[in-house]
Amino acid sequence: MSPVEQFPAARLKIRVRGAVQGVGFRPFVYRLATRHALSGFVLNDSEGVLLEVEGQRLHPFVAALREEPPPLARIDDMDLTAIPPTGSARFEIRASIAGRARTRLIADAATCDACLSELFDPASRFYYYPFVTCTHCGPRFTITRHMPYDRAQTSMAGFPLCWDCARDYADPKGRRFHAETIACPRCGPSLSQPVETIAATLREGRIVALKGIGGFHLLCDAGNEAAVSRLRARKQRGDKPFAVMVANAASADLVATPTAAERTLAESKERPIVLMRRRNCLAPSVAPGLAHVGIMLPYAPVHHLLFHALAGEPPADAPWQGRALPVALVATSANPGGEPLVIENDDVRLGRLADLVVSHDRPIVARADDSVMAVVAGAPAYIRRARGAVPEPIDLGQDGPVVVGLGGTLKTTVTVTRGREAFVSQHIGDLDTAAAIRFHRESLTHLLAILDVTPEAVGCDGHPDFHTTRMAVASGLPVFPAQHHVAHIAAVAAEHRLQGPLLGLALDGHGHGADGGAWGGELLRIEGADWQRLGHLAPLALPGGDRAAREPWRMGLAALDTLGRAHEAAALFPDMPAAQLARTLEGAGRTTSMGRLFDAVAGLLGLCSRQNYEGQAAMALEALVHRPRSLAGGYQVRDHVLDFRPLLGAMLDCRDDPQTGAELFHGTVIEGLLAWIGIAVAEHGRLPVALGGGCLINRVLAEGLAAGLKARGIMPLMARQVPPNDGGLSLGQASLVRHWLMAGAKSAKEEPCVSPSLCA
Repeated sequence: MSPVEQFPAARLKIRVRGAVQGVGFRPFVYRLATRHALSGFVLNDSEGVLLEVEGQRLHPFVAALREEPPPLARIDDMDLTAIPPTGSARFEIRASIAGRARTRLIADAATCDACLSELFDPASRFYYYPFVTCTHCGPRFTITRHMPYDRAQTSMAGFPLCWDCARDYADPKGRRFHAETIACPRCGPSLSQPVETIAATLREGRIVALKGIGGFHLLCDAGNEAAVSRLRARKQRGDKPFAVMVANAASADLVATPTAAERTLAESKERPIVLMRRRNCLAPSVAPGLAHVGIMLPYAPVHHLLFHALAGEPPADAPWQGRALPVALVATSANPGGEPLVIENDDVRLGRLADLVVSHDRPIVARADDSVMAVVAGAPAYIRRARGAVPEPIDLGQDGPVVVGLGGTLKTTVTVTRGREAFVSQHIGDLDTAAAIRFHRESLTHLLAILDVTPEAVGCDGHPDFHTTRMAVASGLPVFPAQHHVAHIAAVAAEHRLQGPLLGLALDGHGHGADGGAWGGELLRIEGADWQRLGHLAPLALPGGDRAAREPWRMGLAALDTLGRAHEAAALFPDMPAAQLARTLEGAGRTTSMGRLFDAVAGLLGLCSRQNYEGQAAMALEALVHRPRSLAGGYQVRDHVLDFRPLLGAMLDCRDDPQTGAELFHGTVIEGLLAWIGIAVAEHGRLPVALGGGCLINRVLAEGLAAGLKARGIMPLMARQVPPNDGGLSLGQASLVRHWLMAGAKSAKEEPCVSPSLCA
């Protein structure tokens, strides 16, 4: 019998855990208690929300508490204890109790419909106010320094409430009751320039740096080729695609052809950038050579005001009079040359990037890029996990020690575990600059602060020269290096709460192998932290080492070499001197990488000889595919090694028809991988198969593998809560460290042996 049924007219002590701070939970409880004529109190503390209620209608109160939480709240568990009644006469919201945090902070949320209505209501004091917010929307993670979530712990602490805002804050009937971000034009943050000035600058084809929630955006008219090209040159971005912001879902239909699932994802409270098939109305240099473009909808009040201003009638004497109004804006991170996202108002680099810099005076505590997502195999998947998603935790299924995963060196994130949850940081990026390394430490420090935990051990990549490896060693904590591809698969297993055994297919560009080699196309068997390398792709030469990842012609040369046709290189790559071609192969290492196999095919087909951003060659290949098809006899499997040499030979015949080559390549690779997995299933049983690694960003490949496995009665496990690329490595590392610690290991020396042949 529950406490409610046992004591129908008693007092209940209720502990609520989950995403229950900063979401309007206390005012929700207050209104609910008032509705049911109950007395008592509610407060925030280090574990979440604590309340006591007393009266006759406890049962309907508890039912409503479970079934009617605020829009941003998520209840993980609720403990009820019957206690003696006190005879209290009223219900009150009490001051928060500080302590070691056990609750969690929610992610930033897009402007809610109620605030949007006030934004354009002339009768509202929030009319045209670019920082309108309430308990149902607005920034959280990016403005909070510590928990519990109170105004004094956020960057709103420097904005004392005016009389009107103080009244709303204290009014239990309103949705701003105890809304820590409440502010209005009289007492809150302000923009440095009017929205009309921003709109006018964009209409003129110029570039604007606009400070938002997680950092500065660089904006320009996405239909103006001159403006987009100028932005690309100033940012030194090469051909890497830009994201595009449109006013609403109807506007998205003008520049792309979203599916229903993509439209729903774009309209979610997270407001991520969503990959959609593009129309041909955007400037060509928005996403050169690609079939898809990243589309996002406005998520901050200033974005809505800006599109409203752009849609208005320009003055009769305006120099842009008569031109088409922008329906889409390039909205890209203000981070020159791979540096972290700019958040400081006085950063001098902004003036070199933009014609107009628009800041505001609310400090950003935690910088956060926009999340990037796609709908893959019928469900959302992350390409970059940041604003709107962080710090939502990943449930690991069981309690465990507090550990840290530091990630790799590309697309880096950090992960901190607490109890049964893993908290993955926002996207940090590539750790190839001092500023990026500082941001990495900054992100870890902030995550530890809001979680209020002390790590017991640290996980890192197995590569000895990574900054994250050196950082782990310098931490003074027990260090557990994790093999790169095992961490990829462990991340997928962690989010699906699987201990194993399972099979893992890890496909990426490069990872330090347990034998010291360059891995990247691996078939693994994993159980907990124990793993075995069952097979790999047939090795190719790696001419020039790391340069091969930037110059696909080198991998094309490697393909010719493995086919015994290196003598044809001069004809295939006429821009390269014959002597250089010969020297390039001398002393080259070997790689089993699927990413380099993509590069080799792009080189053979003449699609991309040099790439100025990671994955450019593979994305160009994918963009050509309408319907993947398989080449008979295009692969071989011998001694668990998957060899695509027959397919590489066929690519030489498709140089004049790259679309056919791309379709044959994708279809044959999918068929070969499925056959390879089938052999492993026959030997090890019908285990689930986790798909991980950066190559799984390729939608054609990922969906082909998932559908093929399902057709064979095999369960595919795909990355959904973190990216399959290196953005998920830190989660896999942290999960493996937990397994090792719970198995009794005390240091890296006690890490379970992965395979006798690989531990030698």
